Amino acid sequence: MPMTCARVNSLGTSTASSMEITHIISETRDLLRQARAEGKRVGLVPTMGFFHEGHLSLMRQARKDNDLVVVSLFVNPIQFGPSEDFRDYPRDLDRDARMAEEVGVDMIFNPPVEEVYRGGHNTYVNVRKLTEGLCGAARPGHFLGVTTVVLKLFNIIQPDRAYFGCKDYQQLKVIERMVRDLDVPVEIVPMPIIREPDGLAMSSRNTYLNPDERKAALVLSKALAYGQELLSQGVTSGEELRRRVEEFIGKEPLAEIDYVAVVDVEELDALAEIKDKAVLALAVRIGKTRLIDNMLIAR
Repeated sequence: MPMTCARVNSLGTSTASSMEITHIISETRDLLRQARAEGKRVGLVPTMGFFHEGHLSLMRQARKDNDLVVVSLFVNPIQFGPSEDFRDYPRDLDRDARMAEEVGVDMIFNPPVEEVYRGGHNTYVNVRKLTEGLCGAARPGHFLGVTTVVLKLFNIIQPDRAYFGCKDYQQLKVIERMVRDLDVPVEIVPMPIIREPDGLAMSSRNTYLNPDERKAALVLSKALAYGQELLSQGVTSGEELRRRVEEFIGKEPLAEIDYVAVVDVEELDALAEIKDKAVLALAVRIGKTRLIDNMLIAR
Protein backbone atom coordinates (compact mmCIF):
# COMPACT_ATOMS: atom_id res chain seq x y z
CA MET A 1 0.00 0.00 0.00
CA PRO A 2 1.39 3.47 -0.82
CA MET A 3 2.90 5.12 2.24
CA THR A 4 2.11 8.66 3.36
CA CYS A 5 3.27 10.78 6.27
CA ALA A 6 3.80 9.04 9.59
CA ARG A 7 1.11 9.43 12.22
CA VAL A 8 -0.16 7.71 15.35
CA ASN A 9 -3.22 5.56 14.65
CA SER A 10 -6.02 4.56 16.99
CA LEU A 11 -4.10 1.46 18.08
CA GLY A 12 -1.58 3.81 19.62
CA THR A 13 1.28 2.74 17.34
CA SER A 14 3.28 5.00 15.05
CA THR A 15 2.99 3.90 11.41
CA ALA A 16 3.47 5.34 7.93
CA SER A 17 -0.26 5.00 7.47
CA SER A 18 -3.23 5.44 9.77
CA MET A 19 -4.14 1.76 9.31
CA GLU A 20 -2.30 -1.36 10.43
CA ILE A 21 -2.07 -4.43 8.17
CA THR A 22 -1.15 -7.54 10.14
CA HIS A 23 -0.51 -11.09 8.97
CA ILE A 24 0.47 -12.95 12.14
CA ILE A 25 -1.96 -14.04 14.86
CA SER A 26 0.36 -13.25 17.78
CA GLU A 27 1.14 -9.76 16.46
CA THR A 28 -2.56 -9.05 15.92
CA ARG A 29 -3.46 -10.20 19.42
CA ASP A 30 -0.72 -8.06 20.97
CA LEU A 31 -1.94 -4.90 19.24
CA LEU A 32 -5.57 -5.56 20.18
CA ARG A 33 -4.66 -6.42 23.77
CA GLN A 34 -3.09 -2.97 24.08
CA ALA A 35 -6.21 -1.30 22.67
CA ARG A 36 -8.51 -3.21 25.03
CA ALA A 37 -6.36 -2.23 28.01
CA GLU A 38 -7.27 1.35 27.09
CA GLY A 39 -10.98 0.42 27.25
CA LYS A 40 -11.59 0.44 23.49
CA ARG A 41 -14.50 -1.50 22.02
CA VAL A 42 -13.67 -3.56 18.94
CA GLY A 43 -15.82 -4.15 15.87
CA LEU A 44 -14.96 -6.91 13.37
CA VAL A 45 -15.98 -7.17 9.71
CA PRO A 46 -15.05 -10.64 8.40
CA THR A 47 -14.45 -10.67 4.62
CA MET A 48 -12.78 -12.55 1.80
CA GLY A 49 -11.71 -9.28 0.24
CA PHE A 50 -12.19 -7.62 -3.16
CA PHE A 51 -14.34 -5.01 -1.49
CA HIS A 52 -17.47 -3.42 -2.89
CA GLU A 53 -20.05 -1.06 -1.43
CA GLY A 54 -21.67 -3.91 0.50
CA HIS A 55 -18.44 -4.52 2.43
CA LEU A 56 -17.90 -0.80 2.91
CA SER A 57 -21.38 -0.36 4.40
CA LEU A 58 -20.46 -2.89 7.10
CA MET A 59 -17.20 -1.06 7.79
CA ARG A 60 -18.96 2.31 8.05
CA GLN A 61 -21.46 0.93 10.56
CA ALA A 62 -18.65 -0.67 12.55
CA ARG A 63 -16.87 2.71 12.55
CA LYS A 64 -19.99 4.36 14.03
CA ASP A 65 -20.47 1.70 16.70
CA ASN A 66 -16.94 1.04 17.95
CA ASP A 67 -13.68 2.64 19.01
CA LEU A 68 -11.61 0.29 16.86
CA VAL A 69 -12.53 -1.39 13.54
CA VAL A 70 -10.80 -4.58 12.38
CA VAL A 71 -11.44 -6.10 8.95
CA SER A 72 -10.31 -9.67 8.39
CA LEU A 73 -9.33 -10.36 4.78
CA PHE A 74 -8.89 -14.08 4.23
CA VAL A 75 -9.98 -16.25 1.32
CA ASN A 76 -10.86 -19.34 3.31
CA PRO A 77 -9.95 -22.54 1.42
CA ILE A 78 -12.01 -24.90 3.54
CA GLN A 79 -15.33 -23.29 2.59
CA PHE A 80 -14.73 -23.94 -1.13
CA GLY A 81 -15.60 -27.24 -2.73
CA PRO A 82 -13.06 -29.07 -4.97
CA SER A 83 -14.68 -27.76 -8.17
CA GLU A 84 -15.34 -24.22 -6.91
CA ASP A 85 -13.48 -20.96 -7.53
CA PHE A 86 -10.91 -20.79 -4.70
CA ARG A 87 -7.95 -20.21 -7.04
CA ASP A 88 -9.87 -17.75 -9.23
CA TYR A 89 -11.53 -15.77 -6.43
CA PRO A 90 -10.57 -12.09 -6.97
CA ARG A 91 -7.77 -10.78 -4.74
CA ASP A 92 -6.22 -7.30 -4.56
CA LEU A 93 -4.84 -6.34 -1.15
CA ASP A 94 -3.54 -2.91 -2.23
CA ARG A 95 -6.94 -1.93 -3.65
CA ASP A 96 -8.80 -3.27 -0.61
CA ALA A 97 -6.45 -1.51 1.83
CA ARG A 98 -7.00 1.86 0.16
CA MET A 99 -10.78 1.40 0.26
CA ALA A 100 -10.78 0.26 3.90
CA GLU A 101 -8.59 3.13 5.02
CA GLU A 102 -10.86 5.65 3.30
CA VAL A 103 -13.82 4.55 5.44
CA GLY A 104 -11.86 4.61 8.69
CA VAL A 105 -10.76 1.00 9.27
CA ASP A 106 -7.99 0.74 11.88
CA MET A 107 -6.61 -2.71 11.08
CA ILE A 108 -6.73 -5.30 8.32
CA PHE A 109 -5.90 -8.82 9.45
CA ASN A 110 -4.65 -10.62 6.34
CA PRO A 111 -3.10 -13.94 7.39
CA PRO A 112 -1.68 -16.56 5.01
CA VAL A 113 -3.44 -19.92 4.90
CA GLU A 114 -0.63 -21.64 6.82
CA GLU A 115 -1.04 -19.17 9.69
CA VAL A 116 -4.77 -19.90 10.07
CA TYR A 117 -4.55 -23.66 9.47
CA ARG A 118 -1.26 -24.77 10.88
CA GLY A 119 0.05 -28.28 10.20
CA GLY A 120 -2.15 -31.01 11.62
CA HIS A 121 -5.27 -28.81 11.85
CA ASN A 122 -8.12 -31.23 12.47
CA THR A 123 -10.78 -29.32 14.46
CA TYR A 124 -13.98 -28.02 12.87
CA VAL A 125 -17.22 -26.40 14.01
CA ASN A 126 -20.47 -28.01 12.86
CA VAL A 127 -23.80 -26.23 13.25
CA ARG A 128 -26.41 -28.87 12.48
CA LYS A 129 -29.86 -28.50 10.86
CA LEU A 130 -29.55 -24.86 9.74
CA THR A 131 -26.73 -25.90 7.40
CA GLU A 132 -28.55 -28.82 5.78
CA GLY A 133 -30.74 -27.01 3.24
CA LEU A 134 -30.37 -24.14 0.76
CA CYS A 135 -26.65 -23.51 0.08
CA GLY A 136 -25.72 -26.25 2.54
CA ALA A 137 -27.38 -28.88 0.35
CA ALA A 138 -25.77 -27.54 -2.82
CA ARG A 139 -22.30 -27.00 -1.30
CA PRO A 140 -21.46 -29.89 1.07
CA GLY A 141 -18.91 -28.85 3.69
CA HIS A 142 -19.24 -25.15 2.91
CA PHE A 143 -20.70 -24.11 6.26
CA LEU A 144 -18.27 -26.31 8.17
CA GLY A 145 -15.57 -24.11 6.66
CA VAL A 146 -17.46 -20.89 7.37
CA THR A 147 -18.19 -21.60 11.03
CA THR A 148 -14.68 -22.89 11.69
CA VAL A 149 -12.94 -19.82 10.29
CA VAL A 150 -15.39 -17.38 11.88
CA LEU A 151 -14.96 -18.92 15.31
CA LYS A 152 -11.18 -18.75 14.84
CA LEU A 153 -11.48 -15.07 13.94
CA PHE A 154 -13.63 -14.45 17.00
CA ASN A 155 -10.98 -16.14 19.16
CA ILE A 156 -8.14 -14.16 17.57
CA ILE A 157 -9.77 -10.71 17.41
CA GLN A 158 -12.16 -11.06 20.39
CA PRO A 159 -14.52 -8.40 19.04
CA ASP A 160 -17.39 -6.84 20.93
CA ARG A 161 -19.44 -6.77 17.72
CA ALA A 162 -19.19 -8.52 14.35
CA TYR A 163 -20.95 -7.40 11.17
CA PHE A 164 -22.51 -9.68 8.54
CA GLY A 165 -24.52 -8.83 5.45
CA CYS A 166 -28.00 -10.26 4.93
CA LYS A 167 -27.24 -11.24 1.33
CA ASP A 168 -25.72 -14.42 2.81
CA TYR A 169 -28.85 -14.92 4.92
CA GLN A 170 -28.26 -18.57 5.72
CA GLN A 171 -24.69 -17.77 6.77
CA LEU A 172 -25.98 -15.01 9.07
CA LYS A 173 -28.43 -17.38 10.78
CA VAL A 174 -25.77 -20.10 11.11
CA ILE A 175 -23.31 -17.67 12.74
CA GLU A 176 -26.00 -16.36 15.09
CA ARG A 177 -26.81 -19.92 16.16
CA MET A 178 -23.14 -20.83 16.64
CA VAL A 179 -22.60 -17.77 18.83
CA ARG A 180 -25.70 -18.56 20.89
CA ASP A 181 -25.01 -22.26 21.30
CA LEU A 182 -21.32 -21.85 22.16
CA ASP A 183 -21.78 -18.75 24.35
CA VAL A 184 -19.37 -16.67 22.30
CA PRO A 185 -19.30 -13.15 23.82
CA VAL A 186 -19.88 -11.18 20.63
CA GLU A 187 -22.88 -9.24 19.33
CA ILE A 188 -23.79 -10.19 15.75
CA VAL A 189 -24.97 -7.14 13.79
CA PRO A 190 -26.98 -7.96 10.62
CA MET A 191 -26.66 -5.44 7.80
CA PRO A 192 -29.00 -4.90 4.83
CA ILE A 193 -28.25 -6.04 1.29
CA ILE A 194 -26.60 -3.35 -0.84
CA ARG A 195 -27.70 -3.37 -4.47
CA GLU A 196 -26.55 -1.84 -7.71
CA PRO A 197 -28.88 0.88 -9.11
CA ASP A 198 -30.54 -1.74 -11.35
CA GLY A 199 -31.22 -4.09 -8.41
CA LEU A 200 -28.42 -6.65 -8.64
CA ALA A 201 -27.11 -7.56 -5.19
CA MET A 202 -23.47 -6.54 -4.85
CA SER A 203 -21.05 -9.47 -4.81
CA SER A 204 -17.36 -9.97 -5.50
CA ARG A 205 -18.40 -12.71 -7.92
CA ASN A 206 -20.27 -10.21 -10.10
CA THR A 207 -16.87 -9.49 -11.66
CA TYR A 208 -17.06 -12.91 -13.35
CA LEU A 209 -20.09 -11.87 -15.44
CA ASN A 210 -19.72 -10.80 -19.05
CA PRO A 211 -22.09 -8.03 -20.31
CA ASP A 212 -24.83 -10.44 -21.45
CA GLU A 213 -24.61 -12.41 -18.20
CA ARG A 214 -24.65 -9.20 -16.16
CA LYS A 215 -27.93 -8.23 -17.82
CA ALA A 216 -29.37 -11.73 -17.32
CA ALA A 217 -28.41 -11.67 -13.62
CA LEU A 218 -31.12 -9.08 -13.00
CA VAL A 219 -33.59 -11.96 -13.09
CA LEU A 220 -32.71 -12.66 -9.43
CA SER A 221 -33.85 -9.33 -8.01
CA LYS A 222 -36.82 -9.24 -10.39
CA ALA A 223 -37.86 -12.70 -9.21
CA LEU A 224 -37.74 -11.58 -5.58
CA ALA A 225 -39.93 -8.58 -6.35
CA TYR A 226 -42.31 -10.90 -8.21
CA GLY A 227 -42.49 -13.16 -5.14
CA GLN A 228 -43.48 -10.25 -2.93
CA GLU A 229 -46.08 -9.23 -5.51
CA LEU A 230 -47.56 -12.74 -5.50
CA LEU A 231 -47.80 -12.74 -1.71
CA SER A 232 -49.44 -9.30 -1.73
CA GLN A 233 -51.98 -10.65 -4.22
CA GLY A 234 -52.90 -13.46 -1.82
CA VAL A 235 -50.64 -16.35 -2.85
CA THR A 236 -49.85 -17.64 0.64
CA SER A 237 -48.98 -21.23 -0.25
CA GLY A 238 -45.24 -21.53 0.10
CA GLU A 239 -45.04 -24.22 -2.57
CA GLU A 240 -47.17 -22.35 -5.10
CA LEU A 241 -45.19 -19.16 -4.60
CA ARG A 242 -41.91 -21.06 -4.88
CA ARG A 243 -43.06 -22.78 -8.09
CA ARG A 244 -44.22 -19.57 -9.74
CA VAL A 245 -41.00 -17.76 -8.91
CA GLU A 246 -39.06 -20.72 -10.33
CA GLU A 247 -41.10 -20.47 -13.54
CA PHE A 248 -40.35 -16.74 -13.69
CA ILE A 249 -36.58 -17.34 -13.46
CA GLY A 250 -36.83 -20.20 -15.96
CA LYS A 251 -37.82 -17.73 -18.68
CA GLU A 252 -34.27 -16.30 -18.64
CA PRO A 253 -32.23 -18.44 -21.07
CA LEU A 254 -28.89 -17.86 -19.32
CA ALA A 255 -30.23 -18.80 -15.88
CA GLU A 256 -29.79 -22.25 -14.36
CA ILE A 257 -31.63 -22.62 -11.06
CA ASP A 258 -29.83 -24.18 -8.11
CA TYR A 259 -32.73 -23.59 -5.73
CA VAL A 260 -35.74 -21.40 -5.03
CA ALA A 261 -37.01 -21.67 -1.45
CA VAL A 262 -39.61 -20.08 0.79
CA VAL A 263 -38.43 -20.57 4.35
CA ASP A 264 -39.00 -19.57 7.96
CA VAL A 265 -36.98 -16.50 8.94
CA GLU A 266 -35.21 -18.19 11.89
CA GLU A 267 -35.16 -21.96 11.41
CA LEU A 268 -34.96 -21.88 7.59
CA ASP A 269 -37.59 -24.63 7.32
CA ALA A 270 -39.69 -24.72 4.15
CA LEU A 271 -43.05 -23.06 4.77
CA ALA A 272 -46.25 -24.73 3.64
CA GLU A 273 -48.23 -21.56 4.39
CA ILE A 274 -46.98 -17.99 4.78
CA LYS A 275 -48.91 -16.66 7.76
CA ASP A 276 -46.93 -13.50 8.37
CA LYS A 277 -43.48 -13.26 6.77
CA ALA A 278 -40.93 -15.51 5.12
CA VAL A 279 -37.57 -15.43 3.41
CA LEU A 280 -37.61 -16.00 -0.32
CA ALA A 281 -34.13 -17.30 -1.12
CA LEU A 282 -32.52 -17.99 -4.49
CA ALA A 283 -29.35 -19.50 -5.87
CA VAL A 284 -28.99 -19.24 -9.64
CA ARG A 285 -26.11 -19.88 -12.01
CA ILE A 286 -25.66 -17.29 -14.72
CA GLY A 287 -23.14 -18.85 -17.06
CA LYS A 288 -20.50 -20.32 -14.75
CA THR A 289 -21.20 -17.86 -11.92
CA ARG A 290 -23.32 -18.94 -8.97
CA LEU A 291 -25.24 -16.00 -7.49
CA ILE A 292 -27.39 -15.90 -4.37
CA ASP A 293 -30.01 -13.39 -3.26
CA ASN A 294 -32.96 -13.21 -0.89
CA MET A 295 -35.76 -11.01 0.32
CA LEU A 296 -37.89 -10.87 3.45
CA ILE A 297 -41.44 -11.02 2.09
CA ALA A 298 -44.45 -10.16 4.22
CA ARG A 299 -48.24 -10.23 3.91
